Amino acid sequence: MTSPLSLLIFDCDGVLVDSEEIGIGVLLDVAKEHGPLAMELSEAMQLFRGRKMAECADILAERLGRPLPENFIPEVRVRTAEAFRRDLKAIPGIHEALREITIPVCVASNGPREKIELSLSVTGLLPRFEGRIFSSYEVGSWKPDPGLYLHAAAAMGVAPADCAVVEDSVLGTRAGVAAGMRVFAYTPEGSTAKIDLPGVTCFAQMPALPELLHST
Repeated sequence: MTSPLSLLIFDCDGVLVDSEEIGIGVLLDVAKEHGPLAMELSEAMQLFRGRKMAECADILAERLGRPLPENFIPEVRVRTAEAFRRDLKAIPGIHEALREITIPVCVASNGPREKIELSLSVTGLLPRFEGRIFSSYEVGSWKPDPGLYLHAAAAMGVAPADCAVVEDSVLGTRAGVAAGMRVFAYTPEGSTAKIDLPGVTCFAQMPALPELLHST
């Protein structure tokens, strides 16, 4: 029998906020300003979901056959923030789920802190996570490496085996598994992520999460 959970660690993009299509769409639009790029949004979602921005830029430069300018990533960040302020919404059911979850929660994301805080602020989620936000850019470890999740657990004073992770990407679920945590993969209808890892529990509706936490 597994021990009771003492901490629930959320990824941010695609788990708390419905940002993946917006952010990756902006990334693709800015890249296409630098040359012909035969890549549709569906392919970009498969390639870039859960990746650090520098890796995405490297892939795009290779596809374009030329280096991207130094201001490429800063420009993507600025335009993404503008799009988030205009269009970003919370994942359906996440506010309701958080009201029912009784164990401590935190967020651990590959994104920069400014992006995480903006995303949570725009969607009304920041009060639930303020002071409990962990960014790969501050830790120096990016998923699928487990370092970010292990850092978050240590900072919250909880053993990895007593933590659960909520993810939506293959890279993120691999990080959670490697950290020795229980992993729940949010795969709503229409998701492009193909997650089939041993020990990972997939679910399609965020309101189902509280019950899953009690039953595993």
